[in-house]
Amino acid sequence: MFGVRFLGRGPVRFTFGTFILDDESRLLLKDGAVIHLSRKGFDLLATLIRERPRALRKEELHSMLWPDTFVSDASLAMLVAEVRAALGDSARDPQFVRTLHRHGYAFHSDAREVTASLVGYWLLTDSRQIPLSRGENIVGRDPAVRVWLDSPSVSRQHACIRIEAGGATLEDLGSKNGTRAGDERVTQAIPLNDGDELKFGSVSASFRVLSVEPTRTEAGTT
Repeated sequence: MFGVRFLGRGPVRFTFGTFILDDESRLLLKDGAVIHLSRKGFDLLATLIRERPRALRKEELHSMLWPDTFVSDASLAMLVAEVRAALGDSARDPQFVRTLHRHGYAFHSDAREVTASLVGYWLLTDSRQIPLSRGENIVGRDPAVRVWLDSPSVSRQHACIRIEAGGATLEDLGSKNGTRAGDERVTQAIPLNDGDELKFGSVSASFRVLSVEPTRTEAGTT
């Protein structure tokens, strides 16, 4: 999930609309849920936000995204279309990415730079990104639980991830096939940290935390 940093500057953490972009963890979130972008798509969006409100020429974007490789303008256009689809944006009535015909593209929205403070927790499996809420998040095979894992190796109420002001903890609920954090079986409530690798029965997941707090308005905002 990790890629290049642009222009020799630090990691990007920005909020715009209902989105949060965190270049350090390489994640784009909407209302706490992870929005998928390809590596190049993420790099394009991060670059446009960094350089706002300046419009970037197509040649600049080519050299940043595909250094030492020739690609056509169609490849860039497809990448822009991917970013717009992820943001629910449109070329005809842009909210975030504006096209400057025969020139390039610009970020077309307010954005605020942010610094660390707790915002959201979630579990990432091979196929899903599951936001976690404050309080108890029951993990299990029962479709009624907060974190539904459809696997016969997972008990109906398998484990509990508890989110509180002081952080997050994981507790097994007497599951048949056990809960693991790293290589250790969970036998009592344990604290969770960003990046912890978990296993519920045979289902693997990563516990992730995004920390942001708006601090100041950047160029291109009102």
